[in-house]
Amino acid sequence: MSHYDKLAIGERIRSRRKALGLSQEDFAERIGRVPKFCADIERGKVGMSIETMLAVCSLLKLSPDQLLLGHLDKSHNNDETKLIFDALNQCTDMQRKDAYALLQLFLRAIK
Repeated sequence: MSHYDKLAIGERIRSRRKALGLSQEDFAERIGRVPKFCADIERGKVGMSIETMLAVCSLLKLSPDQLLLGHLDKSHNNDETKLIFDALNQCTDMQRKDAYALLQLFLRAIK
């Protein structure tokens, strides 16, 4: 039987939040919690309710299994393409269009 490892869960949250380019303040706002509480979760000092866990999973694009038990698909662990798609999925249509235009400019510049 697995136990609820708050330190490991907090580290997974912090790592994924940073990979998605979210500040603690943005993260807290988007899940409807105060930044101090989110910081305490990331440090493993407190647990979280089911509602908070589901909000975290939704925002970070993780299943509850991935968040709680660390069963991450190793093929996507450091996959920048997946992180880019995840970030774009959180953007507005206009932000996505702007990101696409910037990517086109960048790719032309490196050719």
